[in-house]
Amino acid sequence: MRFSRTSQALGMMAVAALALTGCGGGTTAGGTTGSDASKVIIADGSEPARPLMPTDTNEVGGGKVIDMTFAGLVSYDATGKPVNELAESIEGKDGQNFTIKLKKDQKFTNGEAITAQTFVDSWNFGAAAKNAQLSAGFFESIKGYDEASAEGSTVETMSGLKVVDDLTFTVELSQPESDWPLRLGYTAFVPVPAGALADPKAFGEKPVGNGPYMLAEGGWQHNVQIQLVPNPDYNGPRKAKNAGVTFKIYQNDDAAYQDLLSNNLDILQTIPTNALLNFQSDLGDRTISKPYAGNQTISIPEYLPEWSGEAGKLRRQAISMAINREEITSVIFNGARKPAKEFTAPVLDGYSDSIPGAENLEFNAAKAKEAWAKADAIEKWDADKTFTIAYNADKGGHKAWVEALVNQVKNTLGIKIEGKPYATFKEVRTEATAGTLTGGIRAGWQADYPSLYNFLGPIYKAGAGSNDSRYDNPTFEKTISEGLKASSVADGNKAMNEAQEILLQDLPAIPLWYQVAQGGWSDKVTNVDYGWDGVPLYYAITGK
Repeated sequence: MRFSRTSQALGMMAVAALALTGCGGGTTAGGTTGSDASKVIIADGSEPARPLMPTDTNEVGGGKVIDMTFAGLVSYDATGKPVNELAESIEGKDGQNFTIKLKKDQKFTNGEAITAQTFVDSWNFGAAAKNAQLSAGFFESIKGYDEASAEGSTVETMSGLKVVDDLTFTVELSQPESDWPLRLGYTAFVPVPAGALADPKAFGEKPVGNGPYMLAEGGWQHNVQIQLVPNPDYNGPRKAKNAGVTFKIYQNDDAAYQDLLSNNLDILQTIPTNALLNFQSDLGDRTISKPYAGNQTISIPEYLPEWSGEAGKLRRQAISMAINREEITSVIFNGARKPAKEFTAPVLDGYSDSIPGAENLEFNAAKAKEAWAKADAIEKWDADKTFTIAYNADKGGHKAWVEALVNQVKNTLGIKIEGKPYATFKEVRTEATAGTLTGGIRAGWQADYPSLYNFLGPIYKAGAGSNDSRYDNPTFEKTISEGLKASSVADGNKAMNEAQEILLQDLPAIPLWYQVAQGGWSDKVTNVDYGWDGVPLYYAITGK
């Protein structure tokens, strides 16, 4: 899913740049004419890869549920602008020390009070190495994180967190990062009740939150559906305007699309690839086509010997230059994707399509063969070996483009290569997280908050929970660290793009194209819109 930081101006300008407009029809979330708040919205979903513990969820299936059942200090509106949820105020003058005051009388749905201690305990749990949470890296800015997160550490608290009173706590960062509050809308930073810290696995099956929705009784029926009902005590900016949302878990998008056409599904987040030519004529004005902060990549683990060192870097460059992105986006996606020029997304402030090294993302058969030959001169590729690209076959319509890409690479480089389908997203993510992949993997990123850094640090820093390739480059990390400390938009953006120059040579992942939210809805609902991150604003959808 989604997955920790920027410089002040860099982050705030990024928010402003995300006032996206949709190209599709339908009534937007702002309208309420003829709406029916008594309807339960049926949406497509995917089986969460792990128990629903906020600091241990880094993929979209579980992330959507956590977004809707928990509220943190802030959330993001449709344009990406942060708005207060539990925070009364977040103040800091030097970019390193912050005072956070909470609103009064905030509670979880079990009645437990949410206090400053709740936040401090939740964040310390998420950061501590002994708890092995996938999103631990989001707390890295806080002083004391290094000690708490070190391998084998028994330290359970970060020295940068201090409780002042029931509704106030302070945060000291390791270095000035004045945009730090912008990140606080990500789910790793939400509070959790005491029971979650005592038994996170059990809590993850029946999470108790404080967001606009709560899990219905027996709400998570594994591989079938997840039922959410409105939280009557929630009074934040995302108040539910319907009677609940049920995520129906499909084994493939084609079945979901047929249910949509039959009005058995109210909203489909992503139109399957094979329906892109006809979905607008099928659905009329009940469609949307809207750029968002997301991309598609192929990650190739560096723990595989043939993909490590200089030879591995040359092979990744060869694979990248053997891919004709223009052809795939035109033929497979009907022109609704744009070939990638770097590692982030065009809707973000600071994006550049002319970073040195971008030529490695352009189709060039001659240079691809040349790079592969140079790699062979260092270490000969086993001609009998088949390079595989793992992908989930249940959601996203990946088969068509993976097969097209495989054929392009095969025809250009003459190697054995094939797609490796997994039945579910959960299965392929489990192998990626465990570091047991035997080839490349279809990957991608849906932004957690609007920044260039969010597409770089959480994916390519050593030890990051979403670092599928296990990439480790100290020069890259030093460069993005300088960007985080920058005091101006220009300097922050410049550093992040300098870091991308390194990535464009090393290619721990191969950028493919930028994403566009293309979805549709039934004639039973209205007030449909998508957010800056490509996710429908489920709370605003009503019946009609």
